[in-house]
Amino acid sequence: MALAAKLGLGTVQFGMDYGISNRAGRPAEAEVAGILARAADAGIEVLDTAAAYGEAAAVLGRALWSDHPFRIVTKVPSLPQGAVTADSVARLGATFARSLSHLGAERVYGLLVHNAANLLVSSGDRLFGLLAGLKAQGRVAKIGVSVYSVDQARAVTDRFPLDLIQLPVNVFDQRPVVSGLLADLKAQGIEVHARSVFLQGLLLMDPDDLPAHFASARERIRDYADHLAAAGVSPLRAALGYVMGTAEVDVALCGVTTREELEQILGAADKGPAAVSYERFAMTDEDGINPVPWPPPHARTR
Repeated sequence: MALAAKLGLGTVQFGMDYGISNRAGRPAEAEVAGILARAADAGIEVLDTAAAYGEAAAVLGRALWSDHPFRIVTKVPSLPQGAVTADSVARLGATFARSLSHLGAERVYGLLVHNAANLLVSSGDRLFGLLAGLKAQGRVAKIGVSVYSVDQARAVTDRFPLDLIQLPVNVFDQRPVVSGLLADLKAQGIEVHARSVFLQGLLLMDPDDLPAHFASARERIRDYADHLAAAGVSPLRAALGYVMGTAEVDVALCGVTTREELEQILGAADKGPAAVSYERFAMTDEDGINPVPWPPPHARTR
């Protein structure tokens, strides 16, 4: 399954409740082990985690085997605005060391700054110095940042030489594509990992099941669902098709809580692009495409 190599597995669901459509909560560790085994068998190569993802790194460390094939990307926690001091950066270094210990690893493929704003303050050089130092020591292969907007991505890549950037790309949030940002990143040799492929599950939900927060976007979402139904394309295949069909995206990160969900994603990816008019569904309303202020998931930890 060649297309699976472009898929990456997000792991936030392994460590905490996450996603507006998540009704099941965190998977049991036996289920996580099964998910990882199937992902490896399918050819998925990237696991994305973070210190802020609750118990995710520790769960991964217990589930992974010694010769696993995955490239792991993790993130240092966010710092309060204006708190990029020598002491706080040293604490982030210690947090990274703990993450390696949880993962049972001596090094990882990627280390990202979870909050790009921490790099953009005047003292952001300190934080970049931590990442660059860890790369020089061989504890990290690629360093980079997680961003939320096109402007933020341009600002941080203008200031620092980065290897990897993670950002939202999906059917509703097409800004990185239409702005030319992704093309510019690739011209700089920066690896692109797309997150929010399903927009926390919003793109897969029945419009009638949407939380009240999305009332203003309900008709747009219903129009999208009707368009897919008329085209005979499943929401899962359409959402994956948009991101995986974007040439500049190196890895499309998808989160799952069961092996069945992973099988569905693999099956949809294997079908390739779908005949969908994606351009008409691009949104600019922050309420509809930025999940940061969204309400918590329905489920609670078991």
